[in-house]
Amino acid sequence: MRATAVRRTALAACAVSLTLLVTACGGSSDADAGNGKSDKAGAADTSSQAPKAEADAKALSAAELETASLEQGDVEGHKVTKAGPDDEVPADGLKTDKEACLPVVHAMFGVAADGAKASAKRKVVTDPAKGAKKSVEDMSEGEVEDAMKAAFDLTSTLVALNTYDGAAGPDAYAGVKKAAAECAGGFNVTIAGDQQKIVSITEEKITGGDEAAAWTVVQEDKDGAKAAYKLVALRKAGTVATFFSFNLMAGTDGGAKFTLPTEVVAAQAKKLG
Repeated sequence: MRATAVRRTALAACAVSLTLLVTACGGSSDADAGNGKSDKAGAADTSSQAPKAEADAKALSAAELETASLEQGDVEGHKVTKAGPDDEVPADGLKTDKEACLPVVHAMFGVAADGAKASAKRKVVTDPAKGAKKSVEDMSEGEVEDAMKAAFDLTSTLVALNTYDGAAGPDAYAGVKKAAAECAGGFNVTIAGDQQKIVSITEEKITGGDEAAAWTVVQEDKDGAKAAYKLVALRKAGTVATFFSFNLMAGTDGGAKFTLPTEVVAAQAKKLG
């Protein structure tokens, strides 16, 4: 493939992938299925067993939640902005063929569970790699392809904070874990009118807050193309944070893999106290 063709292909793939975090349309790779195995037994106990102090927790005010949300400079090597309408899908745009799976889909798009008192959302994107020293015209085909891969190795994360009174926070967190366990084998979902299939939800390891859980979610579009996403749920007192990530190169380069957004999770957990 000539250099111009490589550039054209990579740029076109990137343009498509930029919409994936919102629409969950498929990438072009057989995606990473995750590092761990689904622990259904460990996640099956979803009743909230929060200590009394947590069950009596008071929701943060809208102003307090904004203060606790990530801001530019909180995550080194990342750009942080407030999420807008184009960065999320409303609850009525999310439907599944299995009602039990809906909480995990809501978590993917930062939709609050019933009883939320306030919500705040951020979009966090890794800074792009520094540009190559050579001009494209002076590069070999391999160098152009490597440069494109480096430029598109970006992870975009939608961070949502939803705060609750009393046991509602622990219950909301437990509901996501229950849905992830019960729906690990996959289900069909409609996202903003686009029909997709979640083929697997695989649990991963993460720590933070009072309790936290993480998963790799593999999605397949109607043409059979697969893409992997990372989902994290973290609870601190009555506030539940969810993190939904997609890596551009994972959707444009066969076999590319990416990891959990641990820096983003750690920074948000620190701000929640």
